[in-house]
Amino acid sequence: MELEGKKVIILVEDMFNVFEFWYPYYRLKEAGAQVTVVGSGRADEFTGKPATQIRPDISADAVSAGDYDGVIIPGGYAPDMMRRFPAMVRIVKELFDAGKVVAAICHAGWMLSSANILNGRKATSFFAIKDDMVHAGALWIDEAVVVDGNLITSRTPDDLPDFMRAIIAALK
Repeated sequence: MELEGKKVIILVEDMFNVFEFWYPYYRLKEAGAQVTVVGSGRADEFTGKPATQIRPDISADAVSAGDYDGVIIPGGYAPDMMRRFPAMVRIVKELFDAGKVVAAICHAGWMLSSANILNGRKATSFFAIKDDMVHAGALWIDEAVVVDGNLITSRTPDDLPDFMRAIIAALK
């Protein structure tokens, strides 16, 4: 399996986009990666939109970013909830600073903004948060997937195949 031995976090909070969570979750498992679902610690279970529940494996406060090879941040409105928890933002910032894969899709650009990692980086997102990304210093590009070093971003669920191909290639 192409990602055997790789460990990847997927962050979760209420109102996560179910496609942007489950597609990466199962694609990474299929490739042999160990996937850890990390929640904010606010609740034992989080609800996606539309109405899918997930129980995280661990709370962000208990995660050592150095134990992982990357993080995926699903969109929906969950990233606006996630960035209210310093431990979740810390995970993104520490993995980015360590040169590990940081992947964000749709509204997940809000987490990248809060982690202060966009300045001078090429990135994309759902068009509605373009201004937020630009104000955080991103060079915003309207493409299915944008890779800038260890930062991988995509716009919408329609971009998931390209998004996951880029993530898997970066993790190899």
